[in-house]
Amino acid sequence: MGKFARTIDWVDLVLFLTVGSFGLSILLSVNQELFLQQLMILIIALCVGAFVAVIDSTLMVWAAPLGYIVSLVLLAVSYIGPAIRGATRWFSIGGIQLQPSELVKPLLLLSFAWALKTFPPRSVKNILIHMVLFIIPFLLVFRQPDLGSSIVYGVMWLSMMIAAGFPVRYVTIGFLVVTLLLPVGWRGLHEYQRARIVTFINPGVDPKGTGYNAIQAMIAVGSGQLFGRGLGRGTQSHLRFLPEYHTDFIFATLVEELGFLGGSILLVAYGALLWRIIRPLVVGVISAVVPFVFSVGLFSMILTQIVINAGMNMGLIPITGITLPLVSFGGSSLLSLAVCYGMLWSVRRGKDDVIESLQ
Repeated sequence: MGKFARTIDWVDLVLFLTVGSFGLSILLSVNQELFLQQLMILIIALCVGAFVAVIDSTLMVWAAPLGYIVSLVLLAVSYIGPAIRGATRWFSIGGIQLQPSELVKPLLLLSFAWALKTFPPRSVKNILIHMVLFIIPFLLVFRQPDLGSSIVYGVMWLSMMIAAGFPVRYVTIGFLVVTLLLPVGWRGLHEYQRARIVTFINPGVDPKGTGYNAIQAMIAVGSGQLFGRGLGRGTQSHLRFLPEYHTDFIFATLVEELGFLGGSILLVAYGALLWRIIRPLVVGVISAVVPFVFSVGLFSMILTQIVINAGMNMGLIPITGITLPLVSFGGSSLLSLAVCYGMLWSVRRGKDDVIESLQ
């Protein structure tokens, strides 16, 4: 029990539960059945995360290449699952619906960290290796189609590359090239993705169609004002005007009921959670490759999801299907984050002879 207690970062765990409690509170107010499911999933996820945390980092890093292969298999399996609203992002086991693009995040984080240690991104050959390792899972997710998760994967991988020594000038050049290729990229988007961008610029173009979600989300956020309508009193979510009120638009549901103050407290809690991930790197406590880049990847992954989800709920970012970490209803996302934290705690206590220094 003493060893287990030393394995868990209890401050991280408290912050994890604090953020998760926001989601549970909102789900309890809008749908008690979803609340009970989410509570059960949270308990299971914490148990799985604790189990992962006690695994020796030597074994975990050694198994990273296998984890990459498993990730590709799971992403490929999603294509044989049912098509829901034109996307094949899920598959079912025993009646339980799972989303591979969420489940594989911890495996990809560890795999990319292992690859960055094994092939430092400071030569053309190694950079090409990393690009191949990234582009395969990226395309598998992008073609589902799942633009939101694709963006998260991209930001996560690029931040890890930079943390491991990838020259920033190449990032600048790449950004300029992408900017010039935007017209080509526009033609490569699905029709619904182009419609979301158009309605982001002007939701009134199609208020009952593609602009409906954005308009209803902004109405919900605006009606919350400073202190909110109160738990259980949100009209947009309870009367089901707000689509996906428990997943993609749960931030709007939360702000409608808890107001600007409740939304701000949630964002502050997120800030504390993110600071706990990045603090050891800032103060110089951790400089070994795997825990360093894994922490950067986890930090950027969570931050990107928060920015995209909260931004699209407030009409600041085009709408794309992405969950709010620890708050949105969904077992795959909760389980994924719990495993990520278990891996984080494990690799941070790794031995020096297993994880080499960035220097």
